[in-house]
Amino acid sequence: MTQTPYEIIGHDALYKMIDHFYYLVKRDDRINRLFPRDFEETSRKQKQFLTQFLGGPNLYTQEHGHPMLKKRHMDFIITNHERDAWLENMAHAIAHAQFPAGVGDYLYERLRLTANHMVNSEN
Repeated sequence: MTQTPYEIIGHDALYKMIDHFYYLVKRDDRINRLFPRDFEETSRKQKQFLTQFLGGPNLYTQEHGHPMLKKRHMDFIITNHERDAWLENMAHAIAHAQFPAGVGDYLYERLRLTANHMVNSEN
């Protein structure tokens, strides 16, 4: 039986990676203004989302409904600048996590596609 990326990464490693990601974002003036001052709730939702996104339990949908990422992010101006900053921090967090070979690359590529989809402004 084939394991999901979530099963390969593991709950604890994924959650530590997300905590490190928000540690980086909180200090990144290029994008930290897009997040609430208290990153705890944002981190909790990201943990739910990425758990589901990677084939784990549907935690996000159970609590919040369908992710509808584009719609949920429409209140924020997201240009290529913000996308690139978000992806840079995510790349650092994934590298820091030292996931099993290939899994970090897979996660980054999936998130790169998602981040491209979130861009909603040229300004």
